Amino acid sequence: MKALYSFFAVMILIALAYLGITANMTTFFGLVLPYIAAAAFIFGVAYRILIWAKSPVPFKITTTCGQQKSLPWIKNSNLESPHTTLGVIGRMALEVLFFRSLFRNTKMSLKDGPKIVYGENKWLWLAGLVFHWSFLIVIIRHLRFFFEPVPEFILLIQSLDGLLEIYVPVLYMTGVALLMSVTYLYLRRALIPQINYISLISDYFPLFLIMAIVITGGLMRYTALRVDIIKVKELAMGLGSFNPVVPEGIGAIFFIHLFLISVLLIYFPMSKLMHMAGVFMSPTRNMKNDNRMKRHINPWNYPVDTHSYEDWEDEFRDVMKEAGLPLEKE
Repeated sequence: MKALYSFFAVMILIALAYLGITANMTTFFGLVLPYIAAAAFIFGVAYRILIWAKSPVPFKITTTCGQQKSLPWIKNSNLESPHTTLGVIGRMALEVLFFRSLFRNTKMSLKDGPKIVYGENKWLWLAGLVFHWSFLIVIIRHLRFFFEPVPEFILLIQSLDGLLEIYVPVLYMTGVALLMSVTYLYLRRALIPQINYISLISDYFPLFLIMAIVITGGLMRYTALRVDIIKVKELAMGLGSFNPVVPEGIGAIFFIHLFLISVLLIYFPMSKLMHMAGVFMSPTRNMKNDNRMKRHINPWNYPVDTHSYEDWEDEFRDVMKEAGLPLEKE
């Protein structure tokens, strides 16, 4: 039911966009809403990062799984337990770019006996890696609509993405990979009972929303619903230069696609998708494990009144002595 609620929510969004376009609200869907979505995304993400940055971290809570730097003759692991800034950067880079901790993830299952068996779980790592990298490349490819002339590195990425030259127009590999990976992530969450049990509507909604964005984008490019790319670029460059204009005859499917993207941008700062920025703010990842090299003092310490054991014993000495409890001093 949680997945169905999310699915119907996305369907309602698509229906609202279609009804709005048929009611000739292209100015709202093509100009007003994208600016609102961009502002909500920028200020929402900045606000969340600011809140995280202001959160006190009074303790060294680095998460490690390697040998800490200690004595000279003990070999340490500068990536698993970094004690330098360079080591922290290296560990963060491996985590952000290649999901290193997810690669070492394991799954538990019960066999005959019952017997607990642990095994590798590389499919989740692969799906997550393909999903995030494909999403990034798709975003970079779409930047060509905002520039004239298009920067060389965007053209290079676009040519590499369509290197196989399948179909006309060229079928981009990242579009297919993105749809397959997000479908796998949905099926894994829906079909595995343990994961489905702990999943919320907010876990399914972004998956269906991204699916809808990818599918509507594919319909515009590869089917009879394709749109005029020149007019799309004219609209995109107008939005980017703050001199927007909505060309006639772009097509309803484009505005549905743009509406779904706007919803994703608005939803992003208030959702779990904020892990994109949160991973950099995590003290368990961005702190050096140099406890044996440098004393970490809580900068928020303040003087407090203390009540030592000696004071407590002096206060209750007669009662303790009467009860036969041992005393530090007579």
